[in-house]
Amino acid sequence: MKPDWDKLMKEFADSDTALVADVDCTAEGKPLCDANGVKGFPTIMYGDPSNLEKYEGGRDFKSLKKFADANLKPMCSPSNIDLCDDKEKAEIQKLMDMDDAELEKAISEGDAKLEQAEKDFKTAVEGLQKTYEKLQADKETALNDVKSSGLGLMKAVKAAKAKAGKDEL
Repeated sequence: MKPDWDKLMKEFADSDTALVADVDCTAEGKPLCDANGVKGFPTIMYGDPSNLEKYEGGRDFKSLKKFADANLKPMCSPSNIDLCDDKEKAEIQKLMDMDDAELEKAISEGDAKLEQAEKDFKTAVEGLQKTYEKLQADKETALNDVKSSGLGLMKAVKAAKAKAGKDEL
């Protein structure tokens, strides 16, 4: 992925509106990575620097370039209010009018919902993994039981009988 990422950085090197960069999360960039919840490498994030989102698309140059062209541009936000439509402006104003404690509470509730969704997902995947392992074990047991019941020998006898019948003609 690194060569494709480097190529994308070169494509956007002279951009006035988009930044494509890399950060070493094991060295000087660790505080930035920690602040943005980066846990695995490589992690690609995009969006408003105060509200980065995780990129989940393809990692080849064509996929990265297509996504960057469509998404790495100034977007509606409190710092770019002139890019917002009336509905977005109203929502931003509603949030700006909230007192800090109320806004912090709403953010905490949203973060809690995200954490719960992730927890529910992991729990469900663990359950599926256990189900898969049981089904796999049951299948192997059934295959071994059938094989040990003499199925192979039965097939060999059938083939021998068929061959013997042809030899008699």
